[in-house]
Amino acid sequence: MIKVFGHKAPDTDSTGSPIAWAWYLTEVRGTPATPVLLGEPNTEAAFVLRHWNLPKPQIIADVTAADTVVIVDTNNPQELPPSINEANVTGIIDHHMLVGGLKTRAPIEITIRPLACTATILHDLMGADIARAPRGVKGAMLSCILSDTLEFRSPTTTPHDRAVAESLAADLGVAIPELAAALFEAKSDVSEYSDAALLRMDSKEFEIAGKQLRISVLETTAPKVLLDRKASLMASMAEVAREDGADQVLLFIIDILREEATLLVPNELVKRLAEASFGATVTGDTVVLPGILSRKKQIIPSLKL
Repeated sequence: MIKVFGHKAPDTDSTGSPIAWAWYLTEVRGTPATPVLLGEPNTEAAFVLRHWNLPKPQIIADVTAADTVVIVDTNNPQELPPSINEANVTGIIDHHMLVGGLKTRAPIEITIRPLACTATILHDLMGADIARAPRGVKGAMLSCILSDTLEFRSPTTTPHDRAVAESLAADLGVAIPELAAALFEAKSDVSEYSDAALLRMDSKEFEIAGKQLRISVLETTAPKVLLDRKASLMASMAEVAREDGADQVLLFIIDILREEATLLVPNELVKRLAEASFGATVTGDTVVLPGILSRKKQIIPSLKL
């Protein structure tokens, strides 16, 4: 049985895409597969499972040499199980930059395309067979695209992402604004999460000028809820960084509706980084960055000291 999974701290794309591809491998290609997760799905991903009546995939902590796996929505070993290079990796489907570090036993199928969402790529790879997909699979794929594109607001959005989403929505009889609003409402409900969990919820590791950074983003339609926790979030950054082997945690609170990011500025290092990277003038413990929505396309490429 092939295990299909995305990255740790699974968001909607790393929850829905494994479900969709495992269906395709099993029902179309005739190679039995099952979706698994590398942690609890976030609030939006959990909503997607409930909304489309999909069972939550099994959560695993690691893989073994006996496992055959397909990786979706990442190619970064740091976001994958500790023993990933011992497993039999047979495929990678992703929309992020190529990181390197994965080893395979033989040549494999790799598809990495400059699109906003893995589910868009899966839709293309499935071709006409998407018509056979159950409603829940199609709904999960639509949800992935709306989540990753922030309902087409993100600069990562391509015309093709939008076209695929609109095609899926028409097939399902779903109004995109209504589904997107429900997704973002679920994404914004962080009341049950600790500060440390929030700082790790949607984060990537990155090195700049010799500094190891954990770059976290929280996308929300209710930024005040998060900003009201500003003091405790900043107080938790040092411990999270220490536990994760980082020099600093950067937290960008993305206001989906206003299309801007607020960066928390707990110390001089983050102040210097914000001013050097975004041309901002920092006068307090936060700085608003208009138009910044995408970590992949806008934040990480801009970072410098």
